[in-house]
Amino acid sequence: MAERSTAPSAGPDPFELKVASFSLPVLRLLAPDLDSVALRLGNRIERAPDFFRNTPIVIDLTELDRRKTPIDLPQLVGMLRGYGLLPLGVKCIDPELSATAQALELAVLREGSGRRLNPSAEPLAVPAAPDGSGHRSQAGEPNPGRVPGQPASTLITKPVRSGQRIYAEGGDLSIVAPVSSGAELMADGNIHVYGPLRGRALAGMRGNTEARIFCQDLQAELISIAGHYRVSEGIPNELRGVPVQVFLDHQILRIEKL
Repeated sequence: MAERSTAPSAGPDPFELKVASFSLPVLRLLAPDLDSVALRLGNRIERAPDFFRNTPIVIDLTELDRRKTPIDLPQLVGMLRGYGLLPLGVKCIDPELSATAQALELAVLREGSGRRLNPSAEPLAVPAAPDGSGHRSQAGEPNPGRVPGQPASTLITKPVRSGQRIYAEGGDLSIVAPVSSGAELMADGNIHVYGPLRGRALAGMRGNTEARIFCQDLQAELISIAGHYRVSEGIPNELRGVPVQVFLDHQILRIEKL
């Protein structure tokens, strides 16, 4: 019987390894009472089930670590999976918790770790240009450099398909094409959609309450400003299919026609 050769083939490399910057939801645990966590989290998921379904998430246990408060990590992970979330990693400093996380096949993220994980199967996230002057388009071509002192902006000119996620880190996101149901737009600043918005749009990802969402045709599954969100069922019919802006007014999410 002939031995199988272990030498690499002469053909093209069958994979590619890249480092990119993507945003992931983080569950920062402040108390070890998992019954209370389950109750509060369950209420939020009931209000927006499509938003949370199959969503990757990182568990941040550093606050409990600092207070030396024990936590049942396997129970917590099982609870999150039961709600349809996908825990990918744990942020902690306790060696025993780290070992437990590894036994659960979770990544262990340390304090100061700047690497983010890729939450989507086919992302359109836009890494910064090598010189830091701007962001790259989904086709890989750099956008024009921004004026110093102004926030960075990201421009997408092709349709955003279901399952794709785009994150404009540190600035605004502009889409001059349709956004399909199941797609997700995220930006630290404003979001502009010059076409139908059928997916999810989350502006002010880092807590910017001044951020806004502008779109020509609102059909969104979910809209959010700085964590304040409204699902499709909560959008009045008279505001669907028309140009609108979404903003926060004294911590209340408002939708107005343009």
